[in-house]
Amino acid sequence: MTSSSGRDPHADGPRSGGPGARGAGALGSSGGDLGPGEPASLWRRFNAGLHEFYVAPYRRVFARAKRDEEDLFMMLVLSEALGLPNPASGMTLELLPEMLDRMHEWHTRQGLEHSPMDGLGCC
Repeated sequence: MTSSSGRDPHADGPRSGGPGARGAGALGSSGGDLGPGEPASLWRRFNAGLHEFYVAPYRRVFARAKRDEEDLFMMLVLSEALGLPNPASGMTLELLPEMLDRMHEWHTRQGLEHSPMDGLGCC
């Protein structure tokens, strides 16, 4: 069956906006006026809840791993001041001013009452 223009109206697939249209507007996610009961809004809330369900148990583990990594990096940067030989001391010396902000937090977490660096005390 062809239309009056001589083309089959279904040859290219459904047109946008039609009942069988696919793409951004298929689930109401066109960004228009979505109410709280719209499918896209429900999907976003469900997706956020599902993400929280899977991420929440590991949040503490990831925070601990990040803190351990930062402690190791701090130890590398301060190794020369702590008496450990450091082959990359020239490069890590440039990072020292960036690390001084976190110095107090680091040395208390390591169990040191005072800063291990004599000239750069933070307490």
